[in-house]
Amino acid sequence: MSASVPICVPCGEIDSQAMTDRLYYHDSFLYNFEAEVREIANSPRPALFLDRTVFYPTSGGQIFDTGLIETENEKLTVTEVADAEDGRIIHYLEALPKEIKPGTRIRGQIDRTRRRDHMQQHTGQHVLSAAFVRLFNMPTVSFHMGDDYCSIDLDTPSMSKDQIEAAERLANEIILENRPVSIRFVTRDEAGKLGLRKIPPAERDELRLIDIHDFDLSACGGTHVNQTGQIGCILLRKTEKVRQGWRVEFIAGQRAVATARRDYSTLTEAAGLSSSHIYDVPQQVRKSLEEIRSLRKQREQAQEELTEAQAIALLSEIQEINGRKLVIRTFADRDMNSLKLLAQRLTRQGPNVVALLATTSPQPSLVFAQSPGLQHDMGALMKETMSKFGGRGGGSKDMAQGGLSSAEPIQSALTQASMALVA
Repeated sequence: MSASVPICVPCGEIDSQAMTDRLYYHDSFLYNFEAEVREIANSPRPALFLDRTVFYPTSGGQIFDTGLIETENEKLTVTEVADAEDGRIIHYLEALPKEIKPGTRIRGQIDRTRRRDHMQQHTGQHVLSAAFVRLFNMPTVSFHMGDDYCSIDLDTPSMSKDQIEAAERLANEIILENRPVSIRFVTRDEAGKLGLRKIPPAERDELRLIDIHDFDLSACGGTHVNQTGQIGCILLRKTEKVRQGWRVEFIAGQRAVATARRDYSTLTEAAGLSSSHIYDVPQQVRKSLEEIRSLRKQREQAQEELTEAQAIALLSEIQEINGRKLVIRTFADRDMNSLKLLAQRLTRQGPNVVALLATTSPQPSLVFAQSPGLQHDMGALMKETMSKFGGRGGGSKDMAQGGLSSAEPIQSALTQASMALVA
């Protein structure tokens, strides 16, 4: 959750000198820094431990910073940053350092565009979570920040469209008011008297608070803007029921602008295809879907009528032998459903029809069927046939289906199946 600082080993259990000094705790807009290399690791991948850093590690729902670490002679790309169990921060590298050693002084630089985006998303989450609490008493139980969108899970059994729009509207009003966002550190006892949105279950005695003036006060170890106006805006995108309540997906700042531009371009293109205005796209889509359903129904009806006629024509060509009509046919470009439909129509034309049908594509398949009341077992016949030709299949007494890996043995399979019926 965003309402908690990164959990470290309790104070007193580790050497405080070994912990990384987290410069971003005091200034989220600090993009460059100098530090000393404390340790170099190579397993499971190259990494550095520094005495101090502005690189934020994945924690509290917020994803890590990326950037560069360099000296006069060497430049390393930081691909991921994580918390270690001992309170240090791990800077994972694209490659193992060649000249940098423990004790080397380095310069670090984070990707400032990525950091600004994270600040907008994370502070936007605080504003949005506070809006849901103030308006509807819906507390946030978890926060996730991804590369494309963010989400909060709210502890509520239900949520309406009006509530979503109201929370979004209030959040953007707070952004427009450009309220100060400040950082302060207090003891856990002090925090209990300040009216925090939620007291985190952290083990540390000191808490870092993010204070959005007269709107929200939360314990958080993430990076944040200095004023709500720097968030830009908040756009709610999607809501869905989840196990612990309702999930709200949102984006803030430049992400929201880029997404709105992409949405508009998509709608404009869709509207152009139907020569309509973008606001008419839903109506045009509904109309198209209705037409598709109608055409599909007509196609299915035509397919059934055609199959019925084909069944009658096939049976008219077959002579009855020993009181039974045996239809053996192979088709090309006929799917399994079409093959089964023909078998059904054939066996319903009379009480004495046996159909052994096959298709060579798109998937080599066979269907065996008989009129109800006949004494053969199509399921057993299919299994026996498939076992001889390396296929798989089965079914009921009156209809079965099977598949082969290639079309080459189909004719042999039909021949052996027909011989088994005669025997």
